[in-house]
Amino acid sequence: MNPDPAVLEPILLGLEGSAVAEFFRRSLWLYPAVEILHIVGFVILVGAAFVMDLRLLGRLRALPITATVHSLSRWARWSLILVVPSGLILFITDATTLAANPAFQLKLVLLAVAGVNAALFHRVVFRDMDVHRGGAWRDGAPLPLPARLVGVLSMVLWFSVIACGRLIAYV
Repeated sequence: MNPDPAVLEPILLGLEGSAVAEFFRRSLWLYPAVEILHIVGFVILVGAAFVMDLRLLGRLRALPITATVHSLSRWARWSLILVVPSGLILFITDATTLAANPAFQLKLVLLAVAGVNAALFHRVVFRDMDVHRGGAWRDGAPLPLPARLVGVLSMVLWFSVIACGRLIAYV
C-alpha cells in the first residue's frame, strides 16, 4: 500500500527545502563527512552482526556465545548513533528523489525486516537459550535451529541492505 503522493509530496518538499537540508547540501565538506559517518556506522553495525551471525552458525567456537552476543549487540546499538542521524540528514537533502527510488524503498523495507529479525533473536531465541537465565545454550553445544536460521537471515538481510544502499545511485 503506497501512501497518497498528494499527501507525501508536500512533506518531502518541506524536508528538502528546510534550512538544515540546505545547510548540508551547500557544504563542500559537511555532506561528504556525513556520508562517511553513515558508512562507518554501517561498518560497525554490520561487522558486529556478521561476527555474531558466524557464531550462531557454529563458526568462531572459541568465542563464548553469551559474552559474544552481549558484547557485539552493544556495539551494534552504539553504531545506531552514527547511522540513524546521518541517514536522516542524507535523506532530507534529496527527499523527493530518494522517496521515489526503488532501491531506497527496498533498503528501508529490508532495514525494517532486519530490525524485526534482530528483535526476535534477542527477545525470543536468545532469551530462551541464554545461560544466565537458566537456558540450555552452552558453549560448545550445537546451537538450536532457530538461532542458526536467524543468523542466515541476518547475513542475507544485511548484505541486501548494503547492496541496495549502493544501488541507490544507479537506479
